[in-house]
Amino acid sequence: MMRAWLLPILLVLFGSGAATVQAAEGSPGRAVAPFLVIVLLAVLNSPLVFPRPIGAEEAQRRSAADGRPVVYWRPGCRYCLRLRVRLGRRARRAYWVDIWRDPAGAAVVRDINKGDETVPTVVVAGRPHVNPDPAWVREQLARSA
Repeated sequence: MMRAWLLPILLVLFGSGAATVQAAEGSPGRAVAPFLVIVLLAVLNSPLVFPRPIGAEEAQRRSAADGRPVVYWRPGCRYCLRLRVRLGRRARRAYWVDIWRDPAGAAVVRDINKGDETVPTVVVAGRPHVNPDPAWVREQLARSA
């Protein structure tokens, strides 16, 4: 759990330090913009941007029942963030499994990727797809709706 928040926390601490230095030098206005950019980067790299994760077993069970894709991801992964952002509102239709929170999910991803934890790994109808094109995932979400 803490590992998922390490990068966002470090970014906020760095941004706070940089803003404090700028403010101490007499230019608090110049400190605000870079600090806000760093906070935005922290939020984008946090678990807050992603739909609430569920366990791998529950995701597989639900996907078998309704045909929705299962997305295995981890916080801080830029490819996972790209997929999440490009899916937009549709992202909530998929089942998201955080492999850093769920050891069973990490095991599934390692099994699919020959020992590597390569994410995002999307499973549709029992077939895995590693780092698929977001447009393709959108199509799969539309089919399962």
